[in-house]
Amino acid sequence: MEDSKEALKSLSKQAAFLPKEQLQEVEASERELFIGLPKETSFQENRVALTPEAAAVLVNNGHRVYVETNAGKGANFPDHEYSEAGAKICYDTKEVYQANLILKVAPPSLEEIELMQQGQYLVSALQLSTISREHFKKLIEKKITAIAWDYYKDEEGIFPLVRAMGEIAGTTAILIAAELLGNYKSGRKTMLGGISGVTPTEVVIIGSGTVGEYAARAAIGLGASVMVFDESTYKMRRLQNDIGIRLKTCTLQPAVLERALKTADVAIGAVRAKEERTPCIVNENMVSGMKEGSVIIDISIDQGGCFETSQVTNHHEPTITKHGVIHYGVPNIASRVSKTASRALSNIFVPVLLNFGEHGSFESVIRRYTGVRNGVYLYNGTVTNKNLAEAYKFPHKNLDLLMAAF
Repeated sequence: MEDSKEALKSLSKQAAFLPKEQLQEVEASERELFIGLPKETSFQENRVALTPEAAAVLVNNGHRVYVETNAGKGANFPDHEYSEAGAKICYDTKEVYQANLILKVAPPSLEEIELMQQGQYLVSALQLSTISREHFKKLIEKKITAIAWDYYKDEEGIFPLVRAMGEIAGTTAILIAAELLGNYKSGRKTMLGGISGVTPTEVVIIGSGTVGEYAARAAIGLGASVMVFDESTYKMRRLQNDIGIRLKTCTLQPAVLERALKTADVAIGAVRAKEERTPCIVNENMVSGMKEGSVIIDISIDQGGCFETSQVTNHHEPTITKHGVIHYGVPNIASRVSKTASRALSNIFVPVLLNFGEHGSFESVIRRYTGVRNGVYLYNGTVTNKNLAEAYKFPHKNLDLLMAAF
């Protein structure tokens, strides 16, 4: 009996010295995110993935945020706003890349990939049309787990980040067209819209997705006469229901489109590619029949463009003129209004990042949320995106099977 009591006392003493506090600290540290926000190096990319307000939310939830100096300069967010939000300003780019999670707008360059650590997490756009095979090869070698924000889906199955950028692009395109149509170089010196007693300007929009919808909303708001073309009658019906008025719509019939373009003051290309390149819908002959000084805004230019005469331009020299028609071919329209675009990105990034922290690991979130899983194209250095694998001749594996193995 005495031996039993002594044994119990001994066990009690051992239990008292168990490192309970230490176990709690480990759990907390596992839930802490370490986020690196590098300065964007892509040509004329002025957006930033996190605003100072978003950084403050993350810091207040117990996460660390490292921001490279001047990362927010292009979007008019100075360093002191990030430091006041609790983020650390890094003057050495290498220091930012010590983070577990690298958050970017554009895909990383080869030089940036060199700075990345083995087994890091990367969240950025995928943009297959702008990245070489060498980029993916280096990411694979470093066993990176990469999530494309342009493939991330929300609970309703919508691509929220793509939609947000589409809303910005569609609305901004009309504002750009209004500027070009006015007293710009060889513009028509015409106000985009309409006033009492004056015939409204005519706007033709090709495509009735998110970009086309918001271009139509902006043009109608200014008083313009709008006609929308699309190959899908379902999309055009949805567009009319969402806007709440009866728009002029037509399926993509070349003869009808050509007649509409002849009287149009503005033509907007808002078609997204089903495959790798946007189909060329408006040929050079159609463009040559447009009015002198009319304007083409080809928002589809990042995927090749839907006007045969379109050409990639930039924010410093945004236009070219062909057949007397002003062409605007800047592929990154959202970067023109970088502060608004950055806020839109942050609004969607922050809840997703908080989920990563709450669930204790990236793997848990990827397993739990199919929308996040849809954006994963590399998992521990293995290609999981079929389109990427086929485009660049990489072997690929099913993500669900890979996660079951780890």
